Amino acid sequence: MKKICFFITTATVVFLSLLPFFWFVSTSLKTELEVTAIPPILIPAGSLAFYRSSIERYDLLHFLKNSLIVAGSTTFLTVSLALLAGYALARLRIRWRGLIMGGLLAVSMFPQISISGPVWKILQAWGWLNTYQGLILPYVTLTLPLGVWIIAAFFQELPADLEDAAKIDGCGHFQTLFRIILPLAVPGVFTAAILIFIYAWNEFFFALLIMTQKGYQTLPVGIALFQGQYTLPWGEIAAASTIATLPLVFLVALFQKRIVRGLSAGAVKG
Repeated sequence: MKKICFFITTATVVFLSLLPFFWFVSTSLKTELEVTAIPPILIPAGSLAFYRSSIERYDLLHFLKNSLIVAGSTTFLTVSLALLAGYALARLRIRWRGLIMGGLLAVSMFPQISISGPVWKILQAWGWLNTYQGLILPYVTLTLPLGVWIIAAFFQELPADLEDAAKIDGCGHFQTLFRIILPLAVPGVFTAAILIFIYAWNEFFFALLIMTQKGYQTLPVGIALFQGQYTLPWGEIAAASTIATLPLVFLVALFQKRIVRGLSAGAVKG
């Protein structure tokens, strides 16, 4: 009986979670008349008109390019810094290590709205508003604590004997990190990279605040600002949202095992 209840509960939660995704995918494949039909039409006609319109009329590919640049650069920079910081905090004898880790966790909890004013003024003083680096820098700052925590936890799970053997062979800290530790820490690095990429890909608040010119706007902002003559173009919004979501679904499905292993690092000791 418990197994049946668990199965029903799990299936219900999964269904309710996936229902919005399937609904806007279905909407993106409808015709103009089907979108406004009452009662709603569940099975679409399979039209690609909304996809063509979102690309040709609303310049969706340009927003897609901006998101790839910002999310890709953020992921690369954050993971590079988190590798060094995570290794240092996990393996080196650093004074106040616990305080540093707690500080990183505290910083990651700050509401975005509370730091938006100082961030905007700094970027304005540097002339970085409406630039890629102006958005990448806050993203790196916001995602670095997450990357450090995940990677440091995975490093702590690896046996210290590997580093001792590397030191005997004459390896320094950097050689040990990149030649010995990093190949074994791939699941943790992948987990951090994918979570950081998803954050930068989906982030809306700072993208709306910093990127006020259409030429630099990312997908979430670009899609939110789709405008029709009299009403919102729901079909084009659904098509664009589908295109924006598919890369994330593909990444998670492709690296599912590595993500689970990376997130569970440090959870069990023995």
